[in-house]
Amino acid sequence: MPAFIAPDGTELAYHVRGEGPPLICLPGGPMQASAYLGDLGGLSAHRRLVLLDFRGTGESAVPEDPASYRCDRLVDDVEALREHLGLDTVDLLGHSAGTNPALLYATRHPDRVARLVLVTPSMSAVGITVPPEIRRRTAQLRQEEPWFPVAFAALGDITAGRATADSWDAVAPFLYGRWDETARAHHAAGAAQKNQQAASVFAADGAFDPDATRTTLAGCTAPTLVLAGQVDLNSPSPAVSELAALFPKAEFVEVSGAGHFPWLDDPQVFTAATAGFLA
Repeated sequence: MPAFIAPDGTELAYHVRGEGPPLICLPGGPMQASAYLGDLGGLSAHRRLVLLDFRGTGESAVPEDPASYRCDRLVDDVEALREHLGLDTVDLLGHSAGTNPALLYATRHPDRVARLVLVTPSMSAVGITVPPEIRRRTAQLRQEEPWFPVAFAALGDITAGRATADSWDAVAPFLYGRWDETARAHHAAGAAQKNQQAASVFAADGAFDPDATRTTLAGCTAPTLVLAGQVDLNSPSPAVSELAALFPKAEFVEVSGAGHFPWLDDPQVFTAATAGFLA
């Protein structure tokens, strides 16, 4: 397993899939092993995917200092990976919560980012929140699905602050364009891939400065692709398009019928949009 040493001495692992120019990929979760990204729907046929296991996840070592799980501190790990790969600039892809360290990397090292891809992004780093009504409207796009009544009731419990562990499992179908066997297996595997302690630190006080990040992104010169799933309850399209508007050179793409993992729901459209942009 290829690995490198972070600035604090923690050994970090990464996985390589495919051939071609490298694309550094940052997983979400937050703090979930990169295995769930797979080959990003066949994107590995176009680019050499460098899938980072953040510290304490996957094959990477657990750091001595748990505070280093905080999102802003992960930026140094991404920069160490760039140096390890010997790249002057990087094409960088972040998914879900992994878009936050990608955004912070772009603000801290703007000259190092050639192209930026943000897939069904979390928007904590820029302070964009999703109103409950937007989530409900997105959820109602699925009202003809057989699982909808139970999942929609669980969403109501979450919105009202009555969430239980069962509530979060019940809303899982909203994250996939098709709640089929593949989606169920993908969701089940995700729980074992996530470091819950690290996740609890990821967004700790001091992790984000939204105003400063927005100001810096307004001057970002890297071409940016911001990609949403039409039925994604986690990152609804209206909020994702608001994120895209923060960049001077951003392209917004919505994948019809896709959820939070668009490379699973429509790999052909996802790969064509992403590979075409990166080319």
